[in-house]
Amino acid sequence: MDRKTTGIVAYLTWVGLLVAILLGDREGAKFHINQALVIWLAGLLSFVPCVGLIWGLFCFICAVMGCISAINDEEKEVPLLGQIKLLK
Repeated sequence: MDRKTTGIVAYLTWVGLLVAILLGDREGAKFHINQALVIWLAGLLSFVPCVGLIWGLFCFICAVMGCISAINDEEKEVPLLGQIKLLK
């Protein structure tokens, strides 16, 4: 997969993230893979009672924003979560 496709696939599901990491252009799409990983890990907090629904919606919106950024071939950080770097 090329860089753009890898970035888009990473935001779709957990499976897409794994496919992007294992089969995609990891160096070219490192920014989007990192963003997607942070969003999906933060999305696990949506199981917390009371605030989980709002946090889950926020993570979904961040994933959509990241996917649109990958489609436009831009490297724009998502709000709040974009500054977190898990991959080097």
